[in-house]
Amino acid sequence: MKLSNLFRLLLIPVCTLAAARFSSAQKAPIQFTVHWDKVAKESRTTPTLQVVVNPPLRRGTGVHDNAFQALHELGADYVRYVPWLPYPRLGVAELEPPKDGKTFWDFSLMDPMTIDFLEATKGHSTVLNFSTIPQWMYKTNKPITYPDDPNKAVWDYEQGTELRDPTFREVADYYSRLLSWYTKGGFTDEYGKRHESGYHYSIPYWEVLNEVDFEHRMTPQTYTRLYDAIVTAMNKVQPETKFVGVSLAVPGLSPEFFEYFLNAKNHQPGVPLDYISYHFYAIPTPDETLDIQQHTVFAQADGFLNTVRYIETIRKRLSPGTGTMINEIGIISADDIAQADPNHVAKPIPDSYWNLAGAEYAYIFAGLTQLGIEVAGESQLVGYPTQFPSVSMVDWNNGKANARVWVLKLLHDNFGPGDKIVEIAPVSPFAQDHPYVIGLAVVTKAGKRRMLLVNKRDRALDVSIPGAAGGQLECADVTAGFQPPASTKLNSDKLTLHGFSVAVITLP
Repeated sequence: MKLSNLFRLLLIPVCTLAAARFSSAQKAPIQFTVHWDKVAKESRTTPTLQVVVNPPLRRGTGVHDNAFQALHELGADYVRYVPWLPYPRLGVAELEPPKDGKTFWDFSLMDPMTIDFLEATKGHSTVLNFSTIPQWMYKTNKPITYPDDPNKAVWDYEQGTELRDPTFREVADYYSRLLSWYTKGGFTDEYGKRHESGYHYSIPYWEVLNEVDFEHRMTPQTYTRLYDAIVTAMNKVQPETKFVGVSLAVPGLSPEFFEYFLNAKNHQPGVPLDYISYHFYAIPTPDETLDIQQHTVFAQADGFLNTVRYIETIRKRLSPGTGTMINEIGIISADDIAQADPNHVAKPIPDSYWNLAGAEYAYIFAGLTQLGIEVAGESQLVGYPTQFPSVSMVDWNNGKANARVWVLKLLHDNFGPGDKIVEIAPVSPFAQDHPYVIGLAVVTKAGKRRMLLVNKRDRALDVSIPGAAGGQLECADVTAGFQPPASTKLNSDKLTLHGFSVAVITLP
């Protein structure tokens, strides 16, 4: 069934109204007092997601149609598209170096997914990141091989730390030709031969490489020089494209990266610093049950939000006109860390885990909205055994949405840039937020009063919001499973949030 049809279904409400009863473990409902007339700031944050290239997204699989349909019907902006290192044949357009007057450009495996992505997101902004530099451009003791099977994941394709061309022109030309292939109908190769694609897409944003603190272990100095070379070359192809830089995996460990990259004195004249990006995954330890993980995940999320505050002070000091995309947000299970072992067998993932992951994303989205971050990207559309199954937003067997898609849809349909963020009264001077439920209150551009509530625990919690009676409630939680959120009219100011609930209340 198409998602558009599912959205219209009225299911059994998954957020039970609590007019008559409350949890015996909670003496009184959690009170949220909103000062709707006190605007704190205006939201700049867009909720979105990333799409990582992998075999289940190829045409003809049981996942392809449903996954791309879900992407299309979400209608999100700033969707990030990343062909990357585990699948060289799906992510690298020139796997062998030019030789004896011949080049080895081949888009036959890359184009189908890329075109399907660009068509599914047509009318919305996208961020392309062909993150993997052809390995032959790096100095290594011997040539690095890659499998003939494009569907086989390999984790050792990227090797070396020194490019064979010290001017970086070789890498820059590779990326300018990639951009030309998709925007200018083709390109001229290293020997002057024209290759025709027929594509004339507009690429509004291009992110320069991925997790460079891990991949090829780049220093801030090396990355900044490479960024400048790539951006200068690509800017000649499509001057209107904006660029995203840094893309760190663990930003809290490398503040010097931001200090160096955001300082315009370290760049060539005229090189734009449009956006920076970085990532966050909560990673529980192997011996944690789901009951324990719910504590770990939100504690680590709080630590990440503190990292964001620190990086924001650097950005505002050095380059206040640069925006921020936090374009990978999720949870990586400890089991996924072991996936590179050929003997590894993925453990089953309980259904409630997807609600925990959805609640974590909504929690971080609320925090990033308060901090004025432009893009909050959930990771990722499809994961599957051998390729981070715990980050998937769809069932990797059939491409149907899990709870993480429904949470993103709730946020996308109800919150966004231009909302007026209003004050919520603190619980007390010493405890600004309730420890188990967080709230975000806004007045939308259309003038609607709206609240986001996130239950950080896998148990029911009772909440009271003055003025909520007569309003509309939409909610995703553990009682809904993989079903879309139900919409319910509130007949009381009081309601119950089930475990890992992400709830949106539109007041009358």
